[in-house]
Amino acid sequence: QVQLVESGGGLVQPGGSLRLSCAASGFTLDYYAIGWFRQAPGKEREGFSCISSSDGSTYYADSVKGQFTISRDNAKNTVYLQMNSLKPEDTAVYYCATDGGCPPVGLNDVWGQGTQVTVSS
Repeated sequence: QVQLVESGGGLVQPGGSLRLSCAASGFTLDYYAIGWFRQAPGKEREGFSCISSSDGSTYYADSVKGQFTISRDNAKNTVYLQMNSLKPEDTAVYYCATDGGCPPVGLNDVWGQGTQVTVSS
């Protein structure tokens, strides 16, 4: 079964850090760009970062630039999202998805189920 599984979400205080993982099963992640998305309550889904399959180049939206870092470990078939200096407005369900390229091209064929990140004191 082809799937992506996110993990690593949780409750964290403002200023704290979390590392999310996006693990692939049923297919090899090497050949895909991977994007990270988030959706806060009452807001549209936002695609904010991706990493290419070819050279590992990355993209960040202005909303997370300098705060989040995306990386990949093809040997572990996993993409990571390191999130630092978290703020309450980072609270959302975070998803990963395959893409046809990075910068994003919007060909998101496989999605994870999402992981909740809550930033609150």
